[in-house]
Formats: sequence, C-alpha cells, structure tokens
Amino acid sequence: MLTGRSPVRRVRPREHRRLDVRLLVPALVAWPVVAFWGLLADLRWVVVAAGACLVLAAGAARRRARGREVAAVLAVLGLALGAAAGHRALRSAGPVERLAAERAVVAVEGVVVAEPRPVAGDRGRDRGGGAGGAGGAGAAPGLVLVRVEVSRVVGRGHAADVGTPVLVISREPTWSRVRWRDEVTAVLRLGPAETGDDVVAVATPRGPVRVVAPAGGVFAAAEVARGRLRDATDGLWPDARGLVPALVVGDVSRTPPELTTAMLATGLTHLSAVSGSNVTLVLASVGWLSSLVGVRRRWRPPVGGLALAAFVVVARPEPSVVRAAVMGLVGLLALSASRRRAGPPALAGAVVVLLVWDPWLSRSFGFALSAVATLGLLVLARPWGERLARWLPGPVRPLGPVLVVPVVAQVVCAPLVVPLQGSVSVVAVLANLLAAPFVGPTTVIGVAVALLSVCSVPVAAVLAWLAALPAQGIGAVARWSAGLPAGSFAWGDSAGAAVLLAGITVAGLAVAPWAWHRSRRRPTVALAVVVLAAGSAVPTAVLAWPPPGWVLVVCDVGQGDGLVVDTGDGHAVVVDTGPEPAATRGCLDRIGVRAVDLLVLTHYHSDHVGGVSAVLERSVAEIRATPVRDPPEEAARVARLARGAGVPIAELHAGEHVSVGAVEADVWWPARRIDAGSVPNNASVVLTVHVQGLTLLLAGDVEREAAAQVLHASRLAPGRWGHVDVLKVAHHGSANRDDRLLDEVDGRLALVSVGAGNDYGHPAAATLKALQDRGFEVHRTDLEGDLAVVADDGLARVVRR
Repeated sequence: MLTGRSPVRRVRPREHRRLDVRLLVPALVAWPVVAFWGLLADLRWVVVAAGACLVLAAGAARRRARGREVAAVLAVLGLALGAAAGHRALRSAGPVERLAAERAVVAVEGVVVAEPRPVAGDRGRDRGGGAGGAGGAGAAPGLVLVRVEVSRVVGRGHAADVGTPVLVISREPTWSRVRWRDEVTAVLRLGPAETGDDVVAVATPRGPVRVVAPAGGVFAAAEVARGRLRDATDGLWPDARGLVPALVVGDVSRTPPELTTAMLATGLTHLSAVSGSNVTLVLASVGWLSSLVGVRRRWRPPVGGLALAAFVVVARPEPSVVRAAVMGLVGLLALSASRRRAGPPALAGAVVVLLVWDPWLSRSFGFALSAVATLGLLVLARPWGERLARWLPGPVRPLGPVLVVPVVAQVVCAPLVVPLQGSVSVVAVLANLLAAPFVGPTTVIGVAVALLSVCSVPVAAVLAWLAALPAQGIGAVARWSAGLPAGSFAWGDSAGAAVLLAGITVAGLAVAPWAWHRSRRRPTVALAVVVLAAGSAVPTAVLAWPPPGWVLVVCDVGQGDGLVVDTGDGHAVVVDTGPEPAATRGCLDRIGVRAVDLLVLTHYHSDHVGGVSAVLERSVAEIRATPVRDPPEEAARVARLARGAGVPIAELHAGEHVSVGAVEADVWWPARRIDAGSVPNNASVVLTVHVQGLTLLLAGDVEREAAAQVLHASRLAPGRWGHVDVLKVAHHGSANRDDRLLDEVDGRLALVSVGAGNDYGHPAAATLKALQDRGFEVHRTDLEGDLAVVADDGLARVVRR
C-alpha cells in the first residue's frame, strides 16, 4: 500500500561535520617548549623533564576522560623533549664542539646535505642561526653557505668518526660548485655556533674543497630528472622558464632576480618555494590528472603516494622538503570532502612526528608558516573552494578548492610574516587572488611536463608552452602588483603586533560571511564602506617628491646604501650607490638630480658601489672613497668606470673637512686598516654632514671595532662632533655594533637602508631593540620606500615616499 510519504533523508549530525581540533593541543604545547627550552637548556635537565612528563602521563592516563587529555599532552611533551635530548646528545658526540670552541683548524670528511646557497654582497658576521661564530670571517661577493654532515674529523693530533652538522661559510669558488650529496674533504677553521642552532659549528675553509665521490643511485637519477625538466622549459619566456620548474619541484635556479623581488614584495613566494601549500597543489594536480586519464579511484592514493615520493626525491629530501611533503599530504585532506575531518588529527600527528624527527624545526619560521598554512587549508580551503566552484565551468569545477590554496595560505600566514618584515602587505591578498587562476594550470601542466620529460624532452618541450602561458600570468601579476603605490604599511615586528594582526584576521574571517550576505542585500552601502576604508588606508604622503625642505634622501635601493644630500638647484652629494644601477637611477630621477658635486663611496662592497654607473651618467665633479681597496675587484671596477667617465677619484681620511656649497662634512673614519671582523666594513667612511642647520651621522657599514674608534675620536673633539640630529644606522641594522655610538646621537631619528626580505637577518631584532630602548624613531626603506629628511625650523622629520 502506497502511503505517499517522501523518502526520509538522513542528515549527518552537525557535530559530525565539525573539525575536531582537540588533538592539536598536545602538539601546540610541545612545540614552544622544545623550541625555547628543550634546545637551549642544560641537556641533563631536558632528560629529567622528559622522564618526568612520561611518568606523569602514565599516572594521568588511569583517570577518566579529562585525565586522558592531560595524559596526552604530557606524553607528547615527554616524547618531544626526549627526542630533542637524544638528537642533541648524538650531534654533540665527538670532538667537533670542543674543537669549535678552540677555533681549531681541522681536516674533515663529510657529505653535502644542502645545495650551496649564494649570498650576494656583504653578509657580515651577524647571520642569525650561527654565522656569528664564524671566527671573524668577513663576507664578500661570491659568498656561499654550505651545510655539511661531517663523518670524520682530524685535528689537534686526534681523529674521530662523528655525525655532526657544520655550516661552511666560504668565498672559495670551489665550494659554490659542490652539489647535494657529494662526498667531500676539506680543511676548515671551526668556530662555535649559536646556542640552539641546528649546526654544531660554523667553519671557514682553508683552501679548496675536494669532491671524493658525487651523489649516486636514486639521487643521481633525481638530478637527471631536474635537468630534463629544465631542458624541457629552456625555450620558454624568462618568467615561465623560471616559474614552471619552481612550481613543480621548487627549482628556483632560473627565476629572474627582479621577478623574485616582485614575488617577495607581493606575498607570492610561497608559490615557488617547496612549501606545504606547494606540495598540496602538486598532489592535487596529480589526482586531477589521474581522474582525467581514467585511473580508478582505488588506485589514486597509491599513485599519489608514488608522486609524493618522487617529488621528495627530485626536490631533494632536505629537512625543509620532507616537512613540506608531510604538510602537503595533510593539506590534501583539506581538499577532500570525504576525508577533511581527518585533517586536524593528521596535522597534529605530523607536527609531533616532525618535531621528533628534527627538533630544530620547532625554531624554523618555515615550519611554522607551513603548519599554519596547512591548518588554514583544513578550515577554509573546502568552503571557499566550493563557493568559487559555483562560478567555474563544469570541466574545471573540481579545481575550485585548488585555486583558493594560495589565497588561504596568504591570509592565515600574514600574522607570522609580520615579525619578519614589520609590515603588512596591502597587495598580497589581491596578488594571490589575481594569481590563483594561473597557479593551478601551471602546476597541473607542469607536472605533466615533468613526467613526460623523463621519457622525451622534445615532446615535453612542446607541452611546456601550455604551462608557459599561465606561468607568464603569474609573473605579470607579481610585477604589476609590486609596482602599485602603498603596497604595504608599517605594522611593527613585535609579538604584540603579530597577536593583534592574528586577532584582526580571525575577526575578519568570522565576520566575512555576514558582511558578504549584507553586501548582496545592500550593495550601495557596501560600496560606500569599501570606498571609505580604502580612503582611510591611503597614507598621507606628499603628492610631490622630494618634499619641500628636504636635506637628505635615503633611496630604497634594496639591500644596500644610496644616500643623496641636497646642495641646491638640482645638484647633490651622493653617498654610495646601492647594489645595481636601475634603483639608483630611478631614485636620482625622482629627486631631479642633474649634477653630482661629490660622490662618496664609503667602502667597496657591491651593495654600496654596484650602481656607480648610474651616477656617472650625470655630471659628476669628483669621487672620494675609502683608502682600503677591498674587495680589490670592485675597487678596480670603480676605478675603470671613473676613468672612462673622466671623473677624478681620491681618498678620504679621518680628520678631513669637506665643503660642497652649503654642505659641510667632517670625516671621522677610516684612520687605519682594521684586520679584525670584516676588513671592508671596518674601512667604511664615517661622516657627520652639516646641512640647513641639521647634522647627519652617516655610519657606513662599520662594525663594532671601527665604531669604537669613531667613538674615541668623537670624544677627543666634542666641539667638532656637535649635535647629531639624524643617524643613518650602520650596516643595514646589523647586530655587529657598538651601542655606545648610539648614545652619542642627540636626535632621535634613525634611518635603516635595508632590502625587503633579505636573508641576512637585517635589521637585527637586537639592533632594533637597542634603538627603541633609546627612544629612537626608526624608519626603514624596506617598509617605507624612499625616506626624506626634512629640515623644519631647525628640527628634523622624516617623510616617506
């Protein structure tokens, strides 16, 4: 008998659709404890704490549910601390740590465990994470950082087999040519690493490195696969040639430098880095290709597993790659409607396993960014992707969650990026939104190109042109977004600033659905709110540049110095020229400098003299430079350019007084050569410049040794030193400084010329704190662009462009 009743539709209870994040608590407790105590405290106390946690966990587990939750936290904490203690004990076994403390010269055998990382220009001795103990090794063009797992060390009459990680900082050309997994021998001078660093010692070579045996087996095959992918993309446009291998296997070796800078400025670097979101995109692309070619659903997980293993091998299984692979696998759960609820437990397990495998990941910003991005994908990727999919055509609708991955990653990672940059990017979300439609196709086709290139490079090269089109779109978005005005605004780099931004981000994500709903009902009101918000966000900068009354402009030349002092009527004194001509040329054009009455070169590092040719395009009367011609190749290049332009070049010495029109300057350094620290840095010309009633202290790149000499000279001639109103902070805010020099500055304006996202750690947090503790108002070119000092009734103020 028919009753006419409709079939009953079973709806899953709401609680079964929610994400269970309770298992994340133990991981989030263990993480900071390992980072800030487990890797820094006395090893014996760490062992005791690990044992105590495990004993307490066993007792708590006998209680009811609440006790079991406490037991889980204690068990994970004990496991993580025990792993940290074990790793520390293994790494410190053997004589390397003692030899490093004695700064001994040793012969070592080992394996290269990370590709050489070139560092342009001067790195100084203040690299975060251990280079500070490099035994005074100055930096110069051609500097490379190479991580070596030492297996045997011979020194001070003893030999030992060890398993100790060492960071080599070298200017020796042969070190830049070693490859990952090469077996090498070398003679090194060891120096102690920073406490809590992921290496036991920092070393400078005493001669060339010798490769005993190159990488073989599967590692050699991986290098062949990378090479074939590069060959397949060799004929593409420059941006695509760099981006396709970068998005597929994290190979950024051919990305144009200006595109790298643009992606960094617009928050797009996570697309090309080997990150969790990058791996998620690759795996999602493999899954989509599998479905497209008809692979059965039950065989897709094994295919994905093989793809993940191949990715790790080809991208090289360094700790950062393994971490990214694990996080990417968890992130893939976020894109799955059926397995999404398993994501938070999987993320918790991944964090714990990675901390046990490598406790030093707990101190890595990359690990933190990857974990937070993965959590963001678990919470936001599926709902955002489903909303986007409604607007996509049928065949590509399943890619909706994939397309939102870069946007989600940018939104949730912004609070963690703030302590690194001190600013909030206004264009990052816009750039990620605009780039998102191109990321999926580039990655999907790029994966197909990589697979095909193993069999046939010519055929893969044809397919690569399909990947080149969306890749060029990513490059175009990055370059266009980087050129937008007011692309970022200062936010602060303190923990409080990060917490505040995190709170605003969470509130924004919570309110966004309601705001979207209201905006659809009242679009006029919504448009008015957007216009008002945009208007209030525009900085109140001057419309004309440079501002009236300017006396000094600190040009935003990237990681380097380029200073311009006004001498009137389109004339100027220029102090240093930045690392490359284009940025310096642009700054001088914006200011309207037609003639340079004096070009001062504080020292010959490339980040201070690289743009000399741009200045010499104008009428230059004279060049005055440091008498220490080091590095000699840069000094010789400058001399050739000066001769070619017919400009005389002379030296500046401590005690000289220089007059250029209404500008007066006193030279305080160099008086002699200092062999300690970085010789070129400590040979920097240090000036006090007197212009329009203000005194500016331009400190070059002096380190603590030369700063002490400047301090001594200033106290011998207090009348000549005078009242200093503005400080150009030495060495881009390096931690290698003498704080007593800061106390000799009467004014409270400090200007830092530094490149955005530089990998030197400039400006150092300790230097910023020292300035803040003394009440300085700090301005930075990486956050604010060109900075102009304006004389206003005898007082100095800063206007940013």
